[in-house]
Amino acid sequence: MFHISDLKKFNRCPHFYFKDLEAEKEVYPRYIRMDEMITSLALEKLGVKEYFLGERNDPYERTKEALEQYEWLVKARFEHEQLRIKVPFLHRVGDAWDLYFLWIGLYPLANDMQFYCDNVWVLEQEGIKLNHIYLIHLNADYVRKETLDLDELFVISECFYNKNHNPSISVKEAIEENYRDLSPLLDRMEHYQHDELGEPVRGARCLGRQRCRFYYDCFPEEKEMPDNSILTLITSQHKYAMLEKGITYLKDADLSLLEGTPQQYAQIMADRNGGLYVDQNALGTWLQQISYPIAFLDFEWDRYAIPPYKGMKPYDVLPFEFSLHVLSENGDVDHKVYLSVHDDRRELAETLCAWLPKEGSIIAYNAFGAEAIRIEELANQFADLKATLLDMNTRMIDLQEPFLNGVVYDTRMRGQWSLKTIMSFMNDKSYQDLDISQGMDAVFEWRLLDSEEVTDEKERIIEGLKAYCGMDTYSMLIVYQWLLDLL
Repeated sequence: MFHISDLKKFNRCPHFYFKDLEAEKEVYPRYIRMDEMITSLALEKLGVKEYFLGERNDPYERTKEALEQYEWLVKARFEHEQLRIKVPFLHRVGDAWDLYFLWIGLYPLANDMQFYCDNVWVLEQEGIKLNHIYLIHLNADYVRKETLDLDELFVISECFYNKNHNPSISVKEAIEENYRDLSPLLDRMEHYQHDELGEPVRGARCLGRQRCRFYYDCFPEEKEMPDNSILTLITSQHKYAMLEKGITYLKDADLSLLEGTPQQYAQIMADRNGGLYVDQNALGTWLQQISYPIAFLDFEWDRYAIPPYKGMKPYDVLPFEFSLHVLSENGDVDHKVYLSVHDDRRELAETLCAWLPKEGSIIAYNAFGAEAIRIEELANQFADLKATLLDMNTRMIDLQEPFLNGVVYDTRMRGQWSLKTIMSFMNDKSYQDLDISQGMDAVFEWRLLDSEEVTDEKERIIEGLKAYCGMDTYSMLIVYQWLLDLL
């Protein structure tokens, strides 16, 4: 029996499909926090009280019986030609059914048509006549008051949205345009053998926004590539073409195949210079804008699909921790960490205002994609603190700029410029020495603090969170001092 996810994996790459089948299944916590049962909330929005509720491993016969007995079907399982689907909501209207897809986001785009089309194909092959097709999604404009208003929280739409967040093509029209017969694909999947796979072929889906998790299983030689390998060339569409031409190292790059970015120039020059490139003039100019006392700032936060507290919108962020290292002109360093457990936005904002120096530079990593946004959000929530908070953003400096702009490159960065990457060759403290070493691990641990099941673990979690967030600002301090030394 196949599921729609199997079809997507097989279409992506048969190698990926079979490796995923063989891999040990891991359960990952949700990146977006969702404490509420979204299906139950949607049912309240729809005004549904009596319904059939499908369950995992339901025999298809149970669904067929429900079709005769119920007006509403929720999470019902359907099957056709070895393809099994789970349908969020079906509503009988006369001799046909209205289909509701539940999309746990703000503006559903028509970018996963295989999912929608495959559901409709199974239903229609099983004789389910469809009338309207709707999307239930979260309302981006909804602001929570004391309690959830489910009528305002959800939007029921017959259209997908475009990138400007405006309604575009109707769901039904989009499905009709992309509809296909799945029988040939299902037959191929059912009879496909391992020996048909052949050698893996590197493609765009191997190296998309995120590297395929089986990439090094297919291409193990790349895991051992040297720091100055041509394959570390940033934003290069032609690095594999260069490798096929026998170009192994950055220093030998074919200049006619470069996009010509400052980062690529820095990489090539670093390899030609023995591993390090520094644009002294540009680095000196960048450093001149920084004034003492220098505050290194880092936030940790969680994101909620359903707003849990007053004043929050769907998918709003709740900051729960910040770390602050302050470097004085005489070389003294002061470190403080603030950590909360629940909705302590007001206290966090007041503490930030109290602890941050009233003058001098504020340094963060990816400052304007993270810390500056968190500060602006707090400013919009607390009018009496707004001026003080927004003044912080006028003093904000992004520590990753020298790396983004090709001002500094060390071949040990291997095409990356995260704090963790740079700290890995600083001969100093390491993230790997911490109990919590990744940002999302910090979020998952924080979620446990208000759980009665981990009473004995709370002190360990608190210490781990403080150590991790503190490591981020400590790392910024070390990287900043390294940049000074490079001059």
